Amino acid sequence: MSRPEPRTLLTDDLLRRVAERAPVHDRENTFPDADLDDLRDAGYLRAFVPERLGGAGLTLEEVAREQVRLAGAAPATALAVNMHLVVTGMAALLAARGDDSLDHVLQDAAAGEVFAFGNSEAGNDLVMFGSRTRAERQPDGGYRFTGTKIFTSLAPVWTRLVTFGRDDEHPDGSRLVHAVVARADGGVTTKDDWDTLGMRATQSRTTVLDGAYARPDRVVRALPPGPSADPYVFALFAAFEVLLAAVYTGIGRRALDLAVAAAHRRTSMKHDGRPYAQDPDIRWRVADAALAQDGIEPQVWSLARDVDDRVDHGARWFSLLVGLKVRATETARQVVDGAIRVAGGGSYFSGHELGRLYRDVLAGLFHPSDDESAHATVATAWLGPLDD
Repeated sequence: MSRPEPRTLLTDDLLRRVAERAPVHDRENTFPDADLDDLRDAGYLRAFVPERLGGAGLTLEEVAREQVRLAGAAPATALAVNMHLVVTGMAALLAARGDDSLDHVLQDAAAGEVFAFGNSEAGNDLVMFGSRTRAERQPDGGYRFTGTKIFTSLAPVWTRLVTFGRDDEHPDGSRLVHAVVARADGGVTTKDDWDTLGMRATQSRTTVLDGAYARPDRVVRALPPGPSADPYVFALFAAFEVLLAAVYTGIGRRALDLAVAAAHRRTSMKHDGRPYAQDPDIRWRVADAALAQDGIEPQVWSLARDVDDRVDHGARWFSLLVGLKVRATETARQVVDGAIRVAGGGSYFSGHELGRLYRDVLAGLFHPSDDESAHATVATAWLGPLDD
């Protein structure tokens, strides 16, 4: 049975405007406010919000396809808005499975709130399975969070922050408490410390939580430290890893297009002025990049579709998700590297688009799950856990 054509929210004109602004934000290290305004006007921040609440009600596969297109125009803008889409995507995935614990996220997103993640912590290689942040239960059932979070994308504009911390005074033993705090409620300081090699427009600044308050109805989970099969954790991994893979796949797609254009534009004195597109070595490099790119895109669509269709991969789900992220980011690096070799020395200048993509694609190394964590997850899926 044929599937319907994926729905789309991003017009070619919107993507053109975003692409024109991308080098400016990279050069000036500024947040793309106009991009966010355009995306908001297009209904993109409500992509996952159900139609009954005024959103587009897109599937994970449909949003992943859109993120590939957006990343091809402006990788940092795509990565920034990715965080909002991951949060709202988690909420939509849970709702589709009968879990209403994040319905307030969908309602707030429909009302115009902008979500970000405050989960990453310096020196925390447990990632989502442990936390340095202190979570203190309040008499009303809410929580206050105290700690420092890094890589908080959308730092200048978020209004709601999904975060977590450790409660060692919980009556059931130590718990990792996941909740949503509002910037307007205070207890949050954003540092102006984002000056990086690439992905500069994300403005993923450090966030200091100093008693940041989450209302009782915004406390969504209290889970034991360590790996968890809780639906909340699955929804987080599914939305995060698939959409992250989509962003880097978009970078690879754009780099391949630039390589093809360069091969047709550049000419060779060695080959009597013919374009490099006729040079066997250059043709091999472009083909090698295309082989890699052609292999990763169907993987992104397929796994996203499996999430949407609730395919039962059982205990293999997490290894499939982290594996996709690793393959997508590594493939993008391979394709960008090949494109730069085709384009030649001009791409080494900071203003060249391929030079920017080269710097942006390196950020894929640092997103969870990193290479070491992903390999450990996959090894456990195939070989079982390590002996005690």
